[in-house]
Amino acid sequence: MNKIVLVIAAHTDDEALGCGGTIARHVAEGDKVYAVFIADGVTSRLKADQNDLISRNSAAEQARKVLGIHESYYLGLPDNRLDSIPLIVVIQSIEPIISRLQPNIIYTHHSGDLNIDHQITHQAVMTACRPMPGSGLLEIYAFEVVSSTEWATPGHNPFIPNVFIDISSYIETKQSALACYQTEMRIEPHTRSLKNIEYLARHRGHCVGMYAAEAFMMIRMLK
Repeated sequence: MNKIVLVIAAHTDDEALGCGGTIARHVAEGDKVYAVFIADGVTSRLKADQNDLISRNSAAEQARKVLGIHESYYLGLPDNRLDSIPLIVVIQSIEPIISRLQPNIIYTHHSGDLNIDHQITHQAVMTACRPMPGSGLLEIYAFEVVSSTEWATPGHNPFIPNVFIDISSYIETKQSALACYQTEMRIEPHTRSLKNIEYLARHRGHCVGMYAAEAFMMIRMLK
């Protein structure tokens, strides 16, 4: 039976970085994928203006089409300042979407990421997705985001993957989606270069006998 999949990300580009190949695979297998972007992604930057926000969201729409995401929701909360607003505000911003879509699977951030918005997004998702009787939400996974997950304090709440999804047939789709975010990507040897992201997918895959994979921490699975 086809599934409803929801990706809840702090910023536009996190969906492609964290689980772009997995999204493409879900779509290819007939699942319907939605995405939520909690923060606006630009207003923390010096001299950022409305044109920067329009450009960033336009890139996200291009990536959405590449990955096959059915619909995206842009909540527009303050970038890199989610800790400046009550957590309940973040939770209540995503609860109606979760209630309406009734996802079977959710992908979101790792709780130990360096980026504060990633941390709060994870916390908000876990609160909004408290296991209730009759819920159709069966699986929650945390993904890694280069330039945040690996830059966190060593040994403190590390990302230790225990689920590997084969994206050998979808690595090029992931790269094409990331190419839509030209202003967010960097050149080698930066960790957020397209080449390094390919290396990471190859490494994660080779760890488990696949050509390319995305790695996740299983947060919850109900059987």
